[in-house]
Amino acid sequence: MTPTPPPSPVVFSDRMRQLFARVTSAAGLRVHQMGVHPDAITIAGLIVVTLGGVAIAGGQFLLAFLLLMISLPLDALDGAVARAMGRKDRRGAVLDSTLDRFADSFIFMGFAYYFALRDDFLLMSVAMLGMIGTFGVSYVRARAGEADLSVKIGVFSRLERIVVMLAMTLIPALVPIGLWVLAVGTIFTTLQRLAYVYRHLDR
Repeated sequence: MTPTPPPSPVVFSDRMRQLFARVTSAAGLRVHQMGVHPDAITIAGLIVVTLGGVAIAGGQFLLAFLLLMISLPLDALDGAVARAMGRKDRRGAVLDSTLDRFADSFIFMGFAYYFALRDDFLLMSVAMLGMIGTFGVSYVRARAGEADLSVKIGVFSRLERIVVMLAMTLIPALVPIGLWVLAVGTIFTTLQRLAYVYRHLDR
């Protein structure tokens, strides 16, 4: 008999999603009525974040902050539009998750390029380490999900990473420490999620 997976704990991102659920649902319905497809919103969000990564690479941190702020409602809106249209297939969710990984990469690549131009190879490496840790956080969740185990725990899920990135771009003096926080935090979260998998999967 296959053991029943434990219920997924409620994390900070879940609470924030519940807090703004009414607003996002209303906005999703309105955008759906305008005939906008959720996949188009997902792709538009990636384009905006990519421009933000380019701005970071060029040292235009305030512009990057504004672009990342614009991307946030787009990131929430695609799912709301999909629910409003009664979408049943799972292709949109796969597209969204995939493009989120590209978006993460472009931001970290922007920081790495910025510091490479300044011959600061330590911070360039820290930026790349943060990208590796970010992939680890997402990959553990994806692989565990294939085994019917929801893994959303961890001190640095995507919402926490976005908050740190926004703080870094708004206050450039925080960039060095922010990169260290992201690198250490994402690797620690990857290990947290792996530990959770080992405690609850195939027991």
